[in-house]
Amino acid sequence: MDGITASALLVENLRSFGATVDYYIPLRLVDGYGLSGEALQRAADSGAKVAVSVDCGVSAHDEALLAKELGLDLIITDHHQPPDHLPEALAVINPHRSDCTFPYKGLAGVGVAFMLLVALRSRLRQQGWFDARPEPDLRRSLDLVALGTIADIAPLTGLNRILVKAGLEVLNQGQRPGIAALREVADVKEINCGSVGFRLAPRLNAAGRLQDAAQGVALLLEPSPDKALESARHLDDCNRERQAIEQQTLEQALEQLTETYDPSQRSIVLADSEWHSGVIGIVASRLVERFYRPTVLIAVDNGIGKGSARSIRGFHLYRALYDCQQQLSGFGGHEYAAGLSIPAEHIETFAADFEAVAEKALRDDQLQPRHLFDQEVLLEELTLEIVTELNLLAPFGMGNPQPLLVARNLRAQQVQILGEKHLRFTARQGGYSQPCIAFGMAARIDELAGEFDLLFTPDINEWRGRNSIQLKVKDFAVVGEAK
Repeated sequence: MDGITASALLVENLRSFGATVDYYIPLRLVDGYGLSGEALQRAADSGAKVAVSVDCGVSAHDEALLAKELGLDLIITDHHQPPDHLPEALAVINPHRSDCTFPYKGLAGVGVAFMLLVALRSRLRQQGWFDARPEPDLRRSLDLVALGTIADIAPLTGLNRILVKAGLEVLNQGQRPGIAALREVADVKEINCGSVGFRLAPRLNAAGRLQDAAQGVALLLEPSPDKALESARHLDDCNRERQAIEQQTLEQALEQLTETYDPSQRSIVLADSEWHSGVIGIVASRLVERFYRPTVLIAVDNGIGKGSARSIRGFHLYRALYDCQQQLSGFGGHEYAAGLSIPAEHIETFAADFEAVAEKALRDDQLQPRHLFDQEVLLEELTLEIVTELNLLAPFGMGNPQPLLVARNLRAQQVQILGEKHLRFTARQGGYSQPCIAFGMAARIDELAGEFDLLFTPDINEWRGRNSIQLKVKDFAVVGEAK
């Protein structure tokens, strides 16, 4: 998603600056991740003089040398952790470079691309480039910056928060036909961080996971509402197919763990030749949620494994893979998410090495999921005015989570199961009560029979022009059993 939005951002704005621009998205299932040598060759053959990478390339030494041989000026824009030695390119733009003086380091790939455009427009303005043509308003493209930043789970602090807050306003104006079409097929009334992360981004991502991510770029750049709606419906179909494959992969992974999992182990590494490499990252996240262990899933094809890894608080994935790199053909990523390639015959040794790194890095208490809440409150304190003030801290996401509160010694009334999976009830504390919604917790209905402590985020529910408080439940614990 980060690469899709960054590609659309550069194509759209470089064209508006007056450049002749084309784009190429490597086929994930064929070319893998990263800067593509084939793409550079095609660019040179087409007569291109400059190649700009987005969200990749900081470790692409061989590809940078190829670009030089082809006579291409290569500009790398990336936000992944850079290696000790950078590729030989015209420019390597990455806020994590040790010599980078840019004050904010948390940009997503699309954010790096946006700042490149800001600087380029400034230089062109100084040189009088816009004296004879309109100067583009980059704020109109902040919808793409918001989409990519939220979907990449970049921290919503500092500059990112400014970009995303402004970008969400642009998104909700509905000016881009591709986004309007996505909203229609996903039934999204208001675009916020939640609807981007759970409804829009998965659909834009779906084609890249199963087919060709260029379909996502094409949709974002499509000027025709009718064509955009047709493309969005296709992506919606891809997303449903992706969900089915994901569920099957999850079931197969859990079946493997039934036979091999030992609760004393610090990590999970699983591989299978039947798995689809486009969904293993999502499934790895599901396993982290369930077992709370750093997890690597590897899809093996013709002796080569493509892996996706997800982590927990306190375990830096990129550094862990760096320590295991002797078994890997390549790797890259962040603290919490990473990708790798590995010869199939090395997987068993890698799993042992990865476990050894996890054993050294993680204590027993770090393997228990914990919710860090902000404040213990009484239900009577949760007024509409207070919750409205708390919502001014939005947009919420990684690095800027929605305020998480605890209320103790509650009792539930009017408990209902919604849609077989969810719970709706009223929480009462003394003479005060608040309505609650607990998504995915229907199986825990019996735990609401007595007194319980509630972990929740307060929100405002709008219904028929009337605003009221609703508590979104994150967890609850029977009084006496809570820790």
